Order: sequence, then C-alpha cells, then structure tokens
Amino acid sequence: MGVDLTFIHWLYLLMVIVIVISMVYRKDTAIICTIGIFVLGLVATGDLLLATSSIFSSFLYTFNQLLSLILVISVIVGMTHVLNISGVNKILITPFSRLIRNYATGYWVIGITIMVFSYFFWPSPAVALFGAFLLPAAIRVGLPPIAVAISMNLFGHGIALSGDYLIQGTPKLTAEAANIPITDVMLASVPLVIVMGLVTTLVSFYLIRRDMKNGSMTFTTGISDRLYVDDLLQNEEPGKQLPKALGVGWSICIVLLFALNLFALIYADLQGDEATALILGTSIFILIITNLLFDRKKAFTQTTEHLVSGFQFAFKVFTPVIPIASFFYLGGSLFLDIFGDVLPHGSQGIINDFGVAISQSAMVTPEMGAILITGIGIVSGLDGSGYSGIALIGQLSHLFVGSIEWGIATLSSLGQVVAIWIGGGTVVPWAILPAAAICGVDPIEVARRNLIPVMIGLVVTTLVAMLLIRFPILS
Repeated sequence: MGVDLTFIHWLYLLMVIVIVISMVYRKDTAIICTIGIFVLGLVATGDLLLATSSIFSSFLYTFNQLLSLILVISVIVGMTHVLNISGVNKILITPFSRLIRNYATGYWVIGITIMVFSYFFWPSPAVALFGAFLLPAAIRVGLPPIAVAISMNLFGHGIALSGDYLIQGTPKLTAEAANIPITDVMLASVPLVIVMGLVTTLVSFYLIRRDMKNGSMTFTTGISDRLYVDDLLQNEEPGKQLPKALGVGWSICIVLLFALNLFALIYADLQGDEATALILGTSIFILIITNLLFDRKKAFTQTTEHLVSGFQFAFKVFTPVIPIASFFYLGGSLFLDIFGDVLPHGSQGIINDFGVAISQSAMVTPEMGAILITGIGIVSGLDGSGYSGIALIGQLSHLFVGSIEWGIATLSSLGQVVAIWIGGGTVVPWAILPAAAICGVDPIEVARRNLIPVMIGLVVTTLVAMLLIRFPILS
C-alpha cells in the first residue's frame, strides 16, 4: 500500500500548520482558510474559475454537514429563552442546584451526566437535551460558561464517543477495519478509554481551577453572546412570571416529555440525527405551549421572535467555524469531489495519504507502531469526523504487530480513541459546536483550552498501550 506525496500535500500541510498556530495565538483564521481553499484549487487544477467557485462549494458542503446541528441549537436557545422569562427554568434547575454546590462539583456533575446519557444516544443530542438546564445551575455557583462547555465536551465527545459501548457504532467500524471481533476491540479499549478520560479531565480541571484563581478564566472568557448568557441568569419579577402552581405543573410536564423522549430513544433504538430530530420536535412543542401559558395574546408573534433570536444566535456561533471546517474537509474526499482526479492514483484524500506515508516511514515494532498509530489518529482526525481514519488504522494495526492478536486489538483501539478525541471531538472546533453553542462561548477558544489536556492524555494513553502490547497480562 504505497502513496506518493505531491506538492499539493505539502502545501496543505503548510497551511494546516499556519492555521493551528493562528488558533493558538487567538488570531482569526477564517481569512487564512478561505485563501487556503482558493490556493489549493488553483495549484491543483490551474483553473482560476474553478478555484474561485470552490470556496462556495466547500462552504455549501460544510453548511449542509452542520445544518441539522444549527437547527437544533436554534430551537433549544429559543426554548431556553421563553422558559427563562416565564420562570419555568428556575424550577427546572432546582434539582441540579442541590447537586451542583460549587464550581468543582459543577464540573464533575455536568460532565458525568452528559457522559452517561451520551452512551445512550451520542453526545450532540445529550448536550442539546441537558446542557440548557445544567448551564444556569453551574454558572450560579461560579463555574464560567466556557468551563461548562469544556466539561460537557470532554466527557461527551471525548470519553463517551471514544468508547461507545452501548450503541457500538464506533467499535464496530474499528473491528471491521481490523478484521477482528468487535468484543476484542471493546475489551481492549476499556483501559485506554479510562486512562485517556481520567488524565484529560483531571488535567483540564486543574487548569480551569488555576485559571480561575489567577483571573485568566472569568465569567466573560470566550463568551460569544453575552446577552444569551445574561438572559439565563436574569431574575424576573414574580408578577411577570407564570403563577407558581402553573409553573411547577408545567415543569413536571416538561420533565415527563423529555423522559418519554429518553424512553423512545432507547425503545426505538434512535441514534444520531434521529435522536436529535425527536428532541428538536419536542423542544418546539415546549416553546409553543410555554408561550401560550405565559402570554396568550402575544404567543403567536413571540414564538416566531424566539425562533428568530435562536437562529441569530446559532448563526453567530457557527458562521466563524464554516471557513475553517471547509478547509479541513478538503483534506478528505471533498477535495476529489470538487477538483476531480488531481491527486496520485489510489489516493483517498490528502489526510489519509499522510497517514499511509507516516506508516511507511519508520521501523516496524509494536512500540513504534503505537506511536505511529497515535500520529495517524491525530492526522486523520483533522477532517473533523473522527471516523475517516479508523479504517486505515485498522489495516495498519496488522502491519505493526504481525500475528500478535491482542496487539492488533490494542493498536486498533488506540487509533479509535485518538481519532475520536481529536476529530470526533475535542480539538477540532466544529466538533465542539454543540457544547459551545449551548453555553454561548466561542468553540475555537474551547478547542484551544482543550489542546494541552488532550495532548497530555494522548501521550499517557500511548504509553499505556505500549505496555499492554508488551505485557498482555495487564490487559
């Protein structure tokens, strides 16, 4: 399995380095990414018209990829607003307030709650369903919105998605790629998921606590829409809210509606977009009924106004990410779809080509295999899906460990954990959008603050994988 790296590959890599450096230094990368798309198209095809139109084509592709998420966030934000002004939100967060007594318990309670429900129907629906209720309870005890987003993201799109032990979509893909039983992958992944999860969340909590003490993380850090967050915390006068008895009754009904959602998700085996669609529909009904209970005369116009404000908020959060995501999507199959067959024969996209090249560049030993698998997982995760590189990783695992069966499962699981944490994900900004949008913070800032904990976690997890391959009695 050979691959030739061309000038286009190295040009793309150079642009990725520039973009990452810009993110680290908190510079706006939208212009860099847009120019990068144009330059790649011009170099690849020599066609000025195609290179120019490729900007629109890649933006449109990204928008379609994110559209369902934009819709959900818009409706959730609109629903949250009307629940707040009617006083229902205060009643709903009362149980969480009893558990979340300070910023420390807020970080762990929120993270574990999101993780548990993410195992049932994946992180994005879980964040959309519970994030809006967990956020106000957390920031009332001093946990900044950006810390809430980090917690939900690390536990949901990190720990839960990298293991995926209930839905089993992720380990199934890994097992098929490595041609081994899915049970082998799941068993091998358990210690790696635990180590990665513990190290990353502990380091992240330490950094959050440190930054809060030295003042580099405050309530306003990373806030993309201060009005949205302030709205969650505002205290309306009792006369402007629903009567207490009606508010409590309707709050119970809302809890029952979402409980029925959970039952339906499990009973009907709804996952991903299907789960998201059910939550979105329920949220719209809650928004409408709450408006009718709160102010019948203005309910019809106010419902539309709340939806409009929700869409304005969602587009404000999502728009800066579209150019960045578009550029990184070009690292996968989108490049071939837009520019045609301009890469070497057999290429599966720029990012996958780099993965293959990395695998051919070093002496093959189990230890070196673990390092290379981690590197390939990081590179393949840059396209933002987390799944595109798993097939390649599964195939390469055989190459690095030969006939050592437990080694194949361990290396495949390591690649799965790395690719999902990076691209599925906690470092790629558009994978962070669900948690960032619910918390009203900049996803790029969340990704920047996730970088150090995740990198430390990857180093430790890779070392553990080496030990498990050399000493199988530990696994």
